[in-house]
Amino acid sequence: MTRLDSGAEAPDFTLVDQEERPIALSGLRGDSVILFFYPEAMTPGCTTEACDFRDSLVPLQAAGYRVFGVSRDLPEKLRQFRARDRLTYDLLSDPDHRVHEAYGVWGEKVRNGATVIGVIRSTFVIDADGRVRHALYDVQPEGHVARLKDLLSIGR
Repeated sequence: MTRLDSGAEAPDFTLVDQEERPIALSGLRGDSVILFFYPEAMTPGCTTEACDFRDSLVPLQAAGYRVFGVSRDLPEKLRQFRARDRLTYDLLSDPDHRVHEAYGVWGEKVRNGATVIGVIRSTFVIDADGRVRHALYDVQPEGHVARLKDLLSIGR
């Protein structure tokens, strides 16, 4: 698994959102983007992280960022997750984990003491030119968004 470094060109992709509309990273050029990869919609840790992004969306948007969550979930489950937790940003579906692999977030991890293959919870900050500004791998759901805002010098 190859991880991305700061300054690398962000791998382009086109994925569908919860409404099955295609979203291409190249179509977001000119905007700064935060992509956060999470293992599975509606699980406790993923809900915590997603709701933290929801609760911090106004300051993130005011600082010029567009936020997208990415998981292997199908659009129907993403719609349910978005509605259930009143998420106010788009969720992208990558069921074959092709984009996960391109970003280095699909691979070995330790879960409950065992090594498994799966999603490595990670967040990427991509600048308006499509370059990775920050690649944060193996983040924890609790407190991650607050640490991200500190890293980006965004007030709480």
